[in-house]
Amino acid sequence: MRILFGILAIAIYSGITFYLGWNLRAWLLSIQQFRWPIVYWTFLFLVSYGYFIGKLHPVLTPLSVLGSYWMFFLQYGLILCIIANLIIKLSPLSTKMVGTGVVGLLVILLIAGTYFAYSPVVRNATIEINKPGEDMRIVMASDFHLGLLSGTGHLEKFVKLSNEQKPDLVLLPGDLVDDSPQRFINKGMGEVMKNLQATYGVYGVPGNHEYYGNEIPEFKQAMAESDVRILMDETILVDNRFYLTGREDLTNKNRLALNELQPENQELPWFVMNHTPMDLDEPANLGVDFHVSGHTHRGQMWPNHFITERIFELDYGHRQKEQMHALVSSGFGFWGPPTRLGSQSELWVIDVKFSE
Repeated sequence: MRILFGILAIAIYSGITFYLGWNLRAWLLSIQQFRWPIVYWTFLFLVSYGYFIGKLHPVLTPLSVLGSYWMFFLQYGLILCIIANLIIKLSPLSTKMVGTGVVGLLVILLIAGTYFAYSPVVRNATIEINKPGEDMRIVMASDFHLGLLSGTGHLEKFVKLSNEQKPDLVLLPGDLVDDSPQRFINKGMGEVMKNLQATYGVYGVPGNHEYYGNEIPEFKQAMAESDVRILMDETILVDNRFYLTGREDLTNKNRLALNELQPENQELPWFVMNHTPMDLDEPANLGVDFHVSGHTHRGQMWPNHFITERIFELDYGHRQKEQMHALVSSGFGFWGPPTRLGSQSELWVIDVKFSE
């Protein structure tokens, strides 16, 4: 069944690629710039599968870059090509005129999307927990996808913005690296991460992409050397002030149930990091006070957020459920194309107020 599904997916994807290529060809013919059809179609299909081909060997990395940008053109090119064909069919406008407009709009969207991806913003929230404690400030950011296109410069922005908030605690709920941690290691990003400042430390959990990379021990070691403690189905007591639980990602089918990680002392605040926000009832019923997640990217590119809104009970932002405050971030980085439309790279600053 999986093989049949894979064949069907490849067939549909290749069909969409051909449709986009045919429309681009029509526009190039209209401006008398279409050349070398065999080279054209070969290059187009190489780029369309480039993201995956580029992972086969470092020498093919440029294809990964082109393949990442292709995902942007795949989504918006498909939408705009359908609209453009309707306009050409129903109006006197020429292929040359409509096609040029589509290409121009794609360039504008790409510029805007790149800006929103690489220009992170700080978002603020204040929560109240009905337990004794001293007020504190938490910085939370997820989904960095550090690696090829989300690199050292982007991480430096996070460290600077985070340190400016003077946090007591920094939480990084998953997808810190883009599959493999090797680029994180080879580019010396750990030295940048070490500059994060927080009274009670910096903590993280693995996300689905760390599991896709299948280098969990190397990832955990790289983070430890960066002064980031990765919690994997662990609950720790931090400075006798609060409990912090870091869950394995759903990708790990053997991860523990949350009730197995529940602290014995229910009087202290309980914070939980869980990369994927699939089930908020369980932590709320168990008495979690603050639950942070990422994963959804808020769709990353419009109109994908309409999909994430239907998959997840909470796909973005803050919501209180019984005593529990849940917060889902759209992420500090991006997956695939380094673009965001309808969302923006972000980190959250949460001021926690206690009752006593």
